[in-house]
Amino acid sequence: MISTEQLNELSLIGGTVVGPDGQKIGKFGQVFIDDRSGEPAWATVHTGFFGLSESFIPLSEAAIAGDTLSIPYDKQTVKDAPNIEPEGRLSEAEEQELYRYYSLAWDDADQAAVQPGVPESEARTEYSREDVREPVAGGPEASMLRSEEQLHVGTENVETGKVRLRKHVVTEDVTRTVPVSHEEVRLEREPVADAPASGALGSELAEDEQEVTPHAEQPVVEKSTEPVERVSLEKETATEEERLKAELRKEQVETEGLSDGRQTR
Repeated sequence: MISTEQLNELSLIGGTVVGPDGQKIGKFGQVFIDDRSGEPAWATVHTGFFGLSESFIPLSEAAIAGDTLSIPYDKQTVKDAPNIEPEGRLSEAEEQELYRYYSLAWDDADQAAVQPGVPESEARTEYSREDVREPVAGGPEASMLRSEEQLHVGTENVETGKVRLRKHVVTEDVTRTVPVSHEEVRLEREPVADAPASGALGSELAEDEQEVTPHAEQPVVEKSTEPVERVSLEKETATEEERLKAELRKEQVETEGLSDGRQTR
């Protein structure tokens, strides 16, 4: 079981809360004490941009190592926890809602701690970081904790749009020149040098007919579909600097009645 002193030290040094895979969830926030048992039951962790949101986490299965609090829940589970303002005390309904969300058993002892008839002052109560501090023997007679806002700048991956690959068919006119050849029939005449003698074979007149078939090439178009290139989408990371501007608040402590006058820090 984690002690209140360990959580107090973790809060003072600005400890970190991590999930089961070691992923950082956020900065450790406030502690909620079970007044019935006096043990810490719930805590908050700063999540979201700049840690401006606080989400509740159960401490029943948490562990501390150095400045790190480990819990068996991932970052998204913690961010999606019921939205409960970490001010004042946890009501019975709020605590039951957290128990249901984290699948924890809401047993008779828990119900008895907040059952009707128990004075409100004995119900579960929030203890902030300065509430859980133990008084130091021989320390100052009066003290207060001065706080100020710190600027934590980080990055978060968000979708900026979508890029798709889509192909469609277009038609274009293509002109090609193809050489073609054809046969032509030419009439040629040549004298017969050794004509046969009179009365020889072939000297009689007769009709005759012969034919020649010319040929010609014709252009032929054939189309085939073939892959010509591969088109793909690849992502690369480009880094640029953005200037952020924010207003930070801080507490000032004033003293009155000192011999050297009023001082402000």
